[in-house]
Amino acid sequence: MPDEQLTFGFAEPPSGAGSPSGAGSPGGAPGRLTRAQRLSDRLGALARRGVYIGTSSWKYPGWLGQVYDPARYAARGRLSERKFRDECLTEYATTFPTVCGDFAFYQFPSEAMWRRIFEQVPAGFRFAMKVPEDVTMERFPNLPRYGKRAGEMNASFMDAELVKARLLDRLRPYRDRLGPLIFEFSTIHDRELGKPAAFAEALDHMLSRLPCDEFAWAVEVRNPEFLNGGGAYLEVLRNHGVAHVLNSWTRMPAVAEQMRVPNVFTAPHVVSRWLLRPGRSYQQAVEAFTPYESIKDPYPEGRQALRDLIEQFVPDQRMFYAFVNNRFEGSAVETIENVVEEVRGER
Repeated sequence: MPDEQLTFGFAEPPSGAGSPSGAGSPGGAPGRLTRAQRLSDRLGALARRGVYIGTSSWKYPGWLGQVYDPARYAARGRLSERKFRDECLTEYATTFPTVCGDFAFYQFPSEAMWRRIFEQVPAGFRFAMKVPEDVTMERFPNLPRYGKRAGEMNASFMDAELVKARLLDRLRPYRDRLGPLIFEFSTIHDRELGKPAAFAEALDHMLSRLPCDEFAWAVEVRNPEFLNGGGAYLEVLRNHGVAHVLNSWTRMPAVAEQMRVPNVFTAPHVVSRWLLRPGRSYQQAVEAFTPYESIKDPYPEGRQALRDLIEQFVPDQRMFYAFVNNRFEGSAVETIENVVEEVRGER
């Protein structure tokens, strides 16, 4: 029998090994369903009802043996990091029906990059992504990676023409596999633009110049006051059919609280991102949870909010998306497993 430690449980049991009653491979053949297959079945059933649940990004070696078969990426008896990085999206898509491409936040991907990505996912898969920070960053942080732009105001902030020319034109051939396109706005510090009415006006100006009827759009904010600033922000989203991203993040109200904001569901689709437990910083989560192999700090209230949303939108006619980050509890895979095991209701 293959070494269980090396195969991380992907090996089939030896001939004659028993399976639990009713378990087995499709068609009644002997064997057992792997962990990834069981999760795939649950998520696939929800996706057929318009509820898409996936993760934030996908290239995590900590998921080997959970989502990924280590043997698939072996070269000369060792894990090939390059092979894993270049090819694991194909295997990811056999378990999850959607993913959020966080990498797009840092660049406008080329046509060649988009082609390589979409060639790896099947029909029916929904690839969501963040709009690059070149459009959503009000002022570039004073960090080395920004070079000469560090600390400078962003001249392309909310530039709809840039979005159309460098993002949408390249994505149109793949619309059948696209999920929501997400504008993630970091905390707005500008004294004027940080006012809810001023931000809503700037957002309306940008959205009115984008094809909101052609793509599914969503907006994520990190200023709590925008949600309660007289309703101007949510009214703009509703007027354009754009979703507010219900986001679990350091300084935002808990998702359960956001769900209670009047008229918070503003579009034919609902988008949620489960990033951090409120009060915990990104760096604290990285230090506590890397390499993201298992849940390290359960957040039952957050899981329940996600479960409540799923159960609310299973019988609804809107598309629902949930993207879970490893830094939410320590392992996005385990968080999703725990949530979907207890979901009730059908469309």
